Parts: sequence; C-alpha cells; structure tokens
Amino acid sequence: MHRHIRIKKLLIANRGEIARRIIRACKGLGIETVLAVSDPDSSSLAATEAGAVVALGGAAARESYLNHTKIIEAALSTGCDAIHPGYGFLSEDGDFAEAVRNAGLTFVGPSPESIRTLGVKTTARSTVTKAGVPVTPGSFVAGTDEELCQAVQSIGLPVIIKAAAGGGGRGMRIVRDIAEMGESLARARAEGLKNFGSDAVYVEKYIEEPRHVEVQLFGDTHGKVVHFGTRDCSSQRRHQKLLEEAPAPFLDSETREKIHQAAVAAAKSVGYYNAGTAEFLVKGKEFYFLEINTRIQVEHPITEAITGVDLVELQLRVAMGEPIPFEQKDIQFTGHAIELRINAEDPFENFRPATGTITAWERPEPSDAREDFGYRVGDSIPPWYDSLISKVIIHGASRADALYKTFQYLKHYRVEGVPTTIPFHAWILSNSRFQEDGIDIGYVEREFSGEGAEAALALLVTDPEFRAGNGAEPYTETATPADLAQGATSLSIVHEPGGTFLAIPHDSAGAPLTRSTWRRSTSRAAICGSRQ
Repeated sequence: MHRHIRIKKLLIANRGEIARRIIRACKGLGIETVLAVSDPDSSSLAATEAGAVVALGGAAARESYLNHTKIIEAALSTGCDAIHPGYGFLSEDGDFAEAVRNAGLTFVGPSPESIRTLGVKTTARSTVTKAGVPVTPGSFVAGTDEELCQAVQSIGLPVIIKAAAGGGGRGMRIVRDIAEMGESLARARAEGLKNFGSDAVYVEKYIEEPRHVEVQLFGDTHGKVVHFGTRDCSSQRRHQKLLEEAPAPFLDSETREKIHQAAVAAAKSVGYYNAGTAEFLVKGKEFYFLEINTRIQVEHPITEAITGVDLVELQLRVAMGEPIPFEQKDIQFTGHAIELRINAEDPFENFRPATGTITAWERPEPSDAREDFGYRVGDSIPPWYDSLISKVIIHGASRADALYKTFQYLKHYRVEGVPTTIPFHAWILSNSRFQEDGIDIGYVEREFSGEGAEAALALLVTDPEFRAGNGAEPYTETATPADLAQGATSLSIVHEPGGTFLAIPHDSAGAPLTRSTWRRSTSRAAICGSRQ
C-alpha cells in the first residue's frame, strides 16, 4: 500500500487527555482539528483547545463516542478528511475502520483487516505462531464447553478462560480445579457477550506470577516495521494498569532482544502499519505472546520520553502514506521513564470508580515532569467514561533516579474533591519489592492494603524535603557511614512513621545512587553505621 495523501482537517473521535494530545500533534503539523463531543464534554478542556467542535449528543458512550454513523457524519459535515480514534471507544473496531475508509476518509490507525485478525485472540494466536512467535499452550479455536474441557486435560491445570473477542481483563476466569470449569465457562461467556457481543471463549495455560512486558511497534505502508523498546505494566488491579515504566527493568539483554524480535515478527505476520503494542507474559527468560493492541496506548508517553520520538505525530505521518523516517538502528534509548495513572478511584475501597468535582489541584513548581490531563479545577468527573484524570510522566537518568524523582514529585502533588489513586502510587513507589526486584501482575491484588497506603502517605508528609517546603524544620541528617554502597558520598536519613528510618544513598552531585536501593531500619544508629 503506497497511498499518499495530505490530512488537512482531522476529526478527533475521543475525549480527555488523549484528545488534547492529538490536538497538540496536529498543531505541530499544521493540521486543523475538529473535536467530536458528547453533551457532558461540550465545554471540556479539550473542547476549548480544538479548532472546532461538533456535537454528537447523548452522554453514554453508546450514544456518542461508540456511534459509527454519528462520528462519520460529523467528519463529513465539517469537511474533515481523516479520523483519529485515540484509544478505547472505536480505536480497535475493524468495522468502524472500514466504514471510515468506505466514506472516503483516512483512518489514523492500522487496516481493518489487521484489526480484525488481531482482535480475535484465537485468530491472532494462530497467525503469530506461524511466524515463530511463542504463545502459551492452549486451544487455538473457541470451542464448545465439552471441547474446552477436553483441551484442559492435555494443557494441564491451572488454565485461564478468555473471551475470544475480549480485552481489558473482561471475560476472563482462572480455573484451578476441573470441577470449576462449568461455572467458570458460563460466567466468561456471559461477560464476553455483554462486553464484546460474542460468547466465544478459549483456554490457555495459566502462567503463575508472570510480569507484563510490552513492545511499542510501528509499521508504515511501505512494509517497514520497527520497535521502540519495552515497557513494564505489571502494576495492575483487575487486569487494568496503574503504573508503567520504560524500558522494562530486570530483563537480561538476550531475553529483551528476543522479545523485540518476536513483537516485530508478530506485526509483520499481518502486514501491520501505524502504531501497535505487542503484549507478552514474561517469567524468567521465558515469554509468551498475549495480543497486539491495534492503537496508540495510554502509556505511550514513557516511550516518547526514552526515545525522543513523537509517536502521535508519527501516526499522522504514516496515515498520510509517509515512510517511517529512520531505521531500527537509529532508534536510541536514553534513561528510564515512569508513568502514574491518576484515576478517579478509591484505593481504600478496592479501587472503586468515583465521581465528583475537582476542587483543587496542586503540582510542584517548577517541574520538568510531563503531565497529560483532560480536566481542570472545577470540572466534574462523569460516570459514563474511563476514570483517568491525568498521567504523570517522569524521566530519569536511570531507574533509581526516575523512582526517586517520581516519589519527590508525588510529595507535592495533590488532587482534591474526588478520591484518586495517589495513595496507591505512594505505596508502590516506596515498596521495596517493587524497587529492588520488580513485581508480577498479581502482586498488587495480593499485597496492597489500605494500611500500607496510609503509611506511605504519611511518609510523603514526613519526608524532610516535603516538610521543609511547607515551612517545617526538616527531620534529617547527612552521614558518611562505613557501609555505604560503592560510589555514594552521602546518605539522607528520614524518620518514617512507626519509629523506623529510611536511608537514601546519594552520589557527589546529590542524586540517588543508580544501583542502590533505599534501606530501612528500626534504629538510626544501625542505619548510619560509623562516622568518618
């Protein structure tokens, strides 16, 4: 495919921070923008920034952002020549992508054929397996209950039942006892039918305590496919991501490169172009293909941070028929980046989605952090859409540096008026397992507690730099103990709740030491050691 066009005016069929992100990329390319909005979003922050706004009507997604006819009519009536679906909503709907194309418009995304092939997980597994991509043992077709029960006998327990047309953790059930298969199949089928319009399910071997590692892919219409490295998205609740980082830590170079190559092979197997993300389960040196998300991801900014490439701009250029302007060897990776999803959810109530009005929003000033957000103080969080308020993106010279900077940023960051995931982020950032070894996809659901989050929030408040910034005397001291990690010249000692102490080693420039971890003790003397 070598179609060259010029996008002059783009309809954005999405909302919130991703709509603002697309507007920003369009301004850089001189593309006019029209934002399609539901009734609740008619005066949103994104609506004030778009070149024009067109009303879809309705509040619920099915009345607005999921309505094929309304969106295509909105594009045609406003003189647009292309549609960008963002993520979620219609971004992975092959029928919508085809309808856009049939209307004479450009769809900013992959082909309808690729979306359909990769959207049905059984078809995707079969296709990528032929390209040599490793997948978990399982059924390659959706079967009857009897057929799937027979498949379990050869696969072995535990297994996971998945909706063939599913995603986002819906339509999934883990089975550890064959006696549970009947009820689990019924529930998975019901969820699949409700959420995806299909009750087709299949089974896979369930991998215990894996990590979730993904690869940012990009293809063009000239046959080139490149990758932009890995991300780790293992910090999840109910299979929904909370924190992401790039590149994925704790991978040896050989395994990392094998994952890169498997992702590229999977994309090439379906003639993929535009942005996509290949997701894998990783256990040690073993990894297994999950799926390819046929859209830009929520977490794309951390890849932009370590590569310096504007991925949304690249989406638009590829949609216009331009070739990817560099080779794989030209893509360089610098430092480490972390993204915090600030969701309107209550971590103390099992991450229950929340609504309400944002009454205050405080950020560190000045700051070199990036924040992509779709709301302002005074805006209300509606009940009809995703709970994401904002994404905080921090880049550091190393993972330790990025973790430290993120924690420092969070100390001065507040959103008031609605419960948010900030307490969770305080907890995970100060979690020694997360800092030192990484976590698996089930760790948060096993280990997170309200008590732990309360303690982490208290640490934010009692940290010396934060207290000093609020007019209080800092409770800290600088020591040079004999057992400091190699390369450290100083150690910040912070008094934590419960009578314990936190030690953070620093280099001569005052930055946290790259390969050191924060150390805790119940005794200041023990943590400081002898003085020089």
